[in-house]
Amino acid sequence: MPGADWLTLVMANWNDTLIEEFRSNSGKVGGPFEGAPLLLLHTVGRKTGQERVNPVMYRKVPAGYAVFASKAGAPSNPDWYHNLLAHPQVTAEIGTGTVQVVARVAEGDEREQIWSAHKAANPGFAEYERKTARQIPVIILEPRS
Repeated sequence: MPGADWLTLVMANWNDTLIEEFRSNSGKVGGPFEGAPLLLLHTVGRKTGQERVNPVMYRKVPAGYAVFASKAGAPSNPDWYHNLLAHPQVTAEIGTGTVQVVARVAEGDEREQIWSAHKAANPGFAEYERKTARQIPVIILEPRS
């Protein structure tokens, strides 16, 4: 059975393909994410200090953009979530534009309202929630002024 290094490589290739398609098509992609609101989240690795780019689904919210650390329902949060906690000032590519943002974790009622609306619009996220014992973090990306 392939190890974690194999899975990491597969995911990196998947992300690289999505990133290339996103940038080549003004922020639009096909396949399983066709029509989904995607952004490219630029973070700084908390251990390496290297820039990382991850395609993530987002939801427009009054404060900016909400992203969801679902990791498809895995038992642990994605690396990009930990990178945001360590270095919250990041960049997001949305469509053909780039926005400087500050990340914060939504809590309480704010989180529940955003998460409930996102699950209703994207039932796959409700499935991710059923697959894991952890609470899936909702992160708000607020534009920097």
